[in-house]
Amino acid sequence: MDIIRRARLSEMDESTFEFLQSQDADRWIFRADIEVDKAHTRMLLEKGIISEREASLILEGLEKIEKDGVDALNLERYEDVHAAIESRLIELIGEEVGGRMHTGRSRNDEVATCIRLALREELGALREELESLRRTILRQAEQHVETFMPGFTHLQHAQPTTLAHHLLAHFDALGRDLERLEAVYHRTNKSPLGAAALASTSFPIDRNRTMELLGFEGIIENSMDAVSARDFLIEAIAVSSILMMHLSRIAEELILWSTQEFDFVELDDAVTSTSSIMPQKKNPDLAELIRAKTGTVFGALIATLAIGKGLPMSYNRDLQEMTPHLLRAITIARASVRGMERMIRGMRVKDGSMRSMLDLGDITATDLADTLVRVTKIPFRTAHQIVGRAVSEGEKITLELIDRISAEIIGRPLSSMGLDETTLKDALDPVESVKRRSVTGGPAPDEVRKMIASRRRDDVNTR
Repeated sequence: MDIIRRARLSEMDESTFEFLQSQDADRWIFRADIEVDKAHTRMLLEKGIISEREASLILEGLEKIEKDGVDALNLERYEDVHAAIESRLIELIGEEVGGRMHTGRSRNDEVATCIRLALREELGALREELESLRRTILRQAEQHVETFMPGFTHLQHAQPTTLAHHLLAHFDALGRDLERLEAVYHRTNKSPLGAAALASTSFPIDRNRTMELLGFEGIIENSMDAVSARDFLIEAIAVSSILMMHLSRIAEELILWSTQEFDFVELDDAVTSTSSIMPQKKNPDLAELIRAKTGTVFGALIATLAIGKGLPMSYNRDLQEMTPHLLRAITIARASVRGMERMIRGMRVKDGSMRSMLDLGDITATDLADTLVRVTKIPFRTAHQIVGRAVSEGEKITLELIDRISAEIIGRPLSSMGLDETTLKDALDPVESVKRRSVTGGPAPDEVRKMIASRRRDDVNTR
């Protein structure tokens, strides 16, 4: 810190000083800050702004600080990690040399660069974890191509499908999350370093050189935009929010499916708990927490949008308050993806129970309506009305029942128009219903096998 800033901070009361701090976020960007300092120092040397001796001493000091770790800095004594590192460096090598490290930059471009570096690592790790989850889902789908189950709309029995078909729906949704992660990664991976406070610097620095040293793909060219832009941060939280929404949907299904009422799956002991009073309980704690923490990530998104709303150009201290929300959101998203992978990998599928549920809820009613259209050539709306009446009467659907209703509606029994017992029985068979649905994207086993093979072929990360 410079002398003036140090003097001002010394006049603050303790509560105000603590209010200015953000220690969790500072710990998170500690390694990134060291990397930024090293790159900036090397560039200053290459441009002749500092001497070789000065650069050597600075880099040696930074190596020691990095080796000692963030805990050795006593962050609580400083306004932020940047000041702590610089102060420690000056303690190690003296102010005459250590004070030169900050030449040609501001904390404004420094912190923006650190956040981008740290977030880049988090996004890369999240991408790998999401790929692992998708591989696990695909493996489960391969094992359950012919595990027949009810499909639901409005959480009501709708039409027969298979577990593989159901899992592939989640797999594809998570694939779009992966695409969004890739996009925000590239927008994050740009360097603001060298923008200084807002108007760059009069020193002949080389922004492209620090960009290269830090592995960025490009620079944020306009220096005002460089120090004040946090849309990449908000976008990362938005991507995490959509991902968490998708995870919460899977979590909700696992919670429902593991109840006695559904009895579709049994979750592994490692992701459940028992009750403190009811020894028979097996509570889906991990799934419930993923469902709950989705709201926390949504909250982080709304908070950062609200913080950024209406801020004038360029840097404002308000931006500091965004980083803890980012850290919280990305940490939860990563942990949730890992937890979901563990649940899906370890769940035991009760295929017999799934199959037995196909006998409930007149789940092949649509197949019957389609069959009436194909066989008797009546309009679909008429077929829909006939089948709807048959279902509402609560009787077992028979040819006699269909004939009676059709005679009332169209004046003719459908048996006189080509419908017979064999055709009716085939229409009401849920397994045959699934096998008939071989249109692209449908649940027929052969079509699902094609989808799985296509995803393995097109997505190198699932092989």
